[in-house]
Amino acid sequence: MVAETDTVGVAVVGTGFGQSIHIPGFQAHPRARVVAVHNRDRAKACQIAEAFNIPHASDRLDAMLALPEVEAVSISTPPFLHYDMAKAVLDAGKHLLLEKPLALNVDDAIELYRLARDRGLVAAVDFEFRCVPSWQLLAEYLSAGYVGNIRLVTIDWLVASRANPERAWNWYAQKDKGGGALGAIGSHSFDYLLWLFGGVRKLCARLVTSIPTRPDPQDGGASKPVDADDTAILMLELADGAPCQLALSSATYAGRGHWIEVYGDRGTLALGSSNPKDYVHGFHLYAAPAGGVLAEVDVPERLAFDRVYPDGRLAPFIRIADRWLDAIQQGTTMVPSLREGVFSQLLMDATHQSSQSNAWVDIPELDRLLLP
Repeated sequence: MVAETDTVGVAVVGTGFGQSIHIPGFQAHPRARVVAVHNRDRAKACQIAEAFNIPHASDRLDAMLALPEVEAVSISTPPFLHYDMAKAVLDAGKHLLLEKPLALNVDDAIELYRLARDRGLVAAVDFEFRCVPSWQLLAEYLSAGYVGNIRLVTIDWLVASRANPERAWNWYAQKDKGGGALGAIGSHSFDYLLWLFGGVRKLCARLVTSIPTRPDPQDGGASKPVDADDTAILMLELADGAPCQLALSSATYAGRGHWIEVYGDRGTLALGSSNPKDYVHGFHLYAAPAGGVLAEVDVPERLAFDRVYPDGRLAPFIRIADRWLDAIQQGTTMVPSLREGVFSQLLMDATHQSSQSNAWVDIPELDRLLLP
């Protein structure tokens, strides 16, 4: 265990989201020091290390994990790399912060969970909505019973990030690489269904690939097939039996953004943002008692970020990092951990199963699934 007064030496693996969020997030935290960066292209790793004043640059994960100053590792690579990299990190005895989704299937996700548990390592998932002030206020209102018995939950997450068919073909277009809207944004929704409503009993889903080909710039712009989803429609039964409908799409021009609405016998809550590019800036919470009119609710100062940034993802990431570092230094557990990541992966697998079979799929009880 690291002494509470010490900083934690963190290595960052992956330099897309890692370069824009993970590295600056850890460098902004007083109890973290970024000691290494990994990219399979050594020249790029060295370039980023120099730009951010990071002591070590590596193109070999095993060599980076052997550095004594690396105590913890954050991984922000594409999903198809997560399992092998995360397993190597945990096998090396390092604490882990992993981007969602955990893996390509729930069996691999469960293996990572058990490995971290059995080794006594702090392993977290970057489910950032749990750390956004307006979402935290929604959770408080729900916990206090503001809506009463829930009659219906609706979630729309409709954006245009991949609506243009000329956007380049890459791993995101490939199902076997973990691409698609379900993994990119549905994984978040599945996590906050667990957080806010206690989970899901069953679901029925349809996955759609509305743009069947995209140009590959690495192959002279040749048209390549797309088999990853860009749209997902789900019906779910929540833990208390309440119905939920979920519409996700990354291919909706002028989509309404990201909204969750909760209707109960005592009131209604609606949280949403029409900002298509930033899932922090722009969220507002509205509440109405039964028979009343929705009115905006101010977020109290106690929930507000200490600082906000031009990229809204940075402030909630720093809060996730803070929980992770606290747990590492104090030898405790944290949420969201790999347990929550397994649940999200479980629902992703069930969504694929339901879409393929055109049938409802029952969701097993999470903690029983994680035994022994």
